[in-house]
Amino acid sequence: MDGSGLGTRTYGGYLRDHLITAEGKAPISASSDACFRGDPRRYSPEELLVASLASCHMLWYLHLCAVNGIAVLDYRDAAHGVMEEVEDGGGAFVAVTLRPAVRIVFGVDCAQAHGLCFIARSVNFPVRCEPVASS
Repeated sequence: MDGSGLGTRTYGGYLRDHLITAEGKAPISASSDACFRGDPRRYSPEELLVASLASCHMLWYLHLCAVNGIAVLDYRDAAHGVMEEVEDGGGAFVAVTLRPAVRIVFGVDCAQAHGLCFIARSVNFPVRCEPVASS
């Protein structure tokens, strides 16, 4: 909490900052989104969900390329999530779009990596993929 001793007695009375930790790994500085009084310099849960989807997709794509003898020279993604808030103050993701830009020696089907991604298979909203490949 913030050390004031007030805790959650008021909406503005507590910090949203926290660390995500796991044994033997570097901590991740996290907070709520800035629109919910969070620290914009820290990762929000929403950013981490989109990053998880992009990361899982990338790792499957790289795996498939490696086992098929395809050299990936560069991989970048400009993933974007869309959320909708509802009247009770909650909300949900309604879509995520992955936009991988890949530089390869020759191609492998991006949809195959997308279909194997554990994270994309686990969410209840569409995850689209709009790849751009170059050599």
